[in-house]
Amino acid sequence: MNYDVVIVGGGAAGLTAAAYLCDAGLNVVLLEKQKTVGGLVNSFERGGFVFDGGIRAIENSGIVAPMLRQLGIDVEFVASPVSVGFGRDVLRLSSRDSLSEYQDQLGRQFPKNKDDIAAIIAEIEKVMDYMDVLYGIDNPLFLDLKSDPRYIFETILPWMLKYILTMPKVGKLNIPVDEYLARFTDNQALIDMFAQHFFKKTPTFFALSYFSLYLDYRYPQGGTGTLTEKLAEHVRRKGGMIITEAEASRVDPSARMVVDSRGGEYKYEKLLWAADSRRLYGSLDPKTIGDRKVAKKIAGKAAEVADKKGGDSIFSLFLASNIDKGFFEKISSPHFFYTPLTKGLSSIALSDLKVPSKCGAAPVFTSDKAAIFDWLGRYLDLTTYEISCPVLRDSSLAPKGKTGLIVSSLFDYSLTRHIRDRGWYEELKTFCASRIIAVLDAAIYPGLKDSVIDSFASSPLTIEELTGNTDGAITGWAFTNATMPAVHSLPKVASSVLTPIPHVYQAGQWSFSPSGLPISILTGKLAADRIVKDLKK
Repeated sequence: MNYDVVIVGGGAAGLTAAAYLCDAGLNVVLLEKQKTVGGLVNSFERGGFVFDGGIRAIENSGIVAPMLRQLGIDVEFVASPVSVGFGRDVLRLSSRDSLSEYQDQLGRQFPKNKDDIAAIIAEIEKVMDYMDVLYGIDNPLFLDLKSDPRYIFETILPWMLKYILTMPKVGKLNIPVDEYLARFTDNQALIDMFAQHFFKKTPTFFALSYFSLYLDYRYPQGGTGTLTEKLAEHVRRKGGMIITEAEASRVDPSARMVVDSRGGEYKYEKLLWAADSRRLYGSLDPKTIGDRKVAKKIAGKAAEVADKKGGDSIFSLFLASNIDKGFFEKISSPHFFYTPLTKGLSSIALSDLKVPSKCGAAPVFTSDKAAIFDWLGRYLDLTTYEISCPVLRDSSLAPKGKTGLIVSSLFDYSLTRHIRDRGWYEELKTFCASRIIAVLDAAIYPGLKDSVIDSFASSPLTIEELTGNTDGAITGWAFTNATMPAVHSLPKVASSVLTPIPHVYQAGQWSFSPSGLPISILTGKLAADRIVKDLKK
């Protein structure tokens, strides 16, 4: 079949691009490897409980709401308030004024470091001011400025001046957050209370901006997957085709053709790759490119991404409980970032499980099963959990009198794979589930252990299998890479959709760093606009 545009990847970026391309009247087909679209923005039902399989809430960031308005898609959102807890000390965040309460909460945990905490809170306030500028208005890309020229002069131009003045300040906050906070305190456990919420070596601005983002969280009625379901409906309604269980296995740029895992062939004028970048370059042969200079650029990019690590992944435990939602509502908000102990994850290290390699290469994980599981137990005691309770935001998402919980923690992909290779994978999931339930039962949810009527888990390997993401990553490239194989400067985001491959564009979390849902949507729109413009030439 011949198409104007073939899109590979049915996550938020691919669906956003498809929606805009269909609105432009183009013949579009989207290929998705899973049975359903949505990627890491999905919801599913099990035993009468609805769980979110990817992100737990949605931040607008001046992008999501105007995108939906521009496309004419109606999604009902409710507020998704966030709580932060240490042990039994839980704080519900309601406004920017909650920052002073957060300072007091940290002071109760670290009474000897109140001056340090005050200095760190001042840094968060500074970042919040920057966020007010960066996302203080709806992104102009999603607005019809021609119909409201006054808006350009009264809103856009003043905002652009503030933006230009703010970006250099943001650029100074690009160092890893743990290193930056060490300027204000020598208490590593205190630093951990901020840093272990995030991925390894997360840039300071990205990490400290989350207090603003927590206040911006919204939840679609029906689950987070409602957003991508509505986008998919829009694509189909506008004539676009979505083919699921069709994994792109080969790209032939010379023939402008994609071949899927079942042998299906899709010819294109333009290709948008909204999936894992490493898989894109692994699916084509630069030797088929006639232009040697272009082939060399493609080979160079393929080599650049080949050895790069995907970002951190997560272990998630899905729990169905026969406890009424009111029990959980009294303890925290529907979205809860919870740290049972304030000892800090820096008190243990993944390197504790490494032993010298026989061949003199880099250390490798030990094969001592007891040592690994003992370390995992300590990790699960100390880590920070993201806990989501869908029924507190939508009463239809669990049977009456019962509650579903999603409990997640950052989790190392390479260790998970090592455990699987040793044949302990199912035992790993059982062990982690049991330990997490025990930790929460003892620390914050008394009686939880005896109330569980169903539980199941996903690991970094689950995410890798379902999404195809390198290393089971949930936000693109790892910050620990020596160089970033993607655009990572916000003023240059428009160039993030370009590739060295003729007539091939990219979008999504692998195209720009740091990434998340708003960036995925933004790059999807940028790619769609670029494709429409190029096809009109």
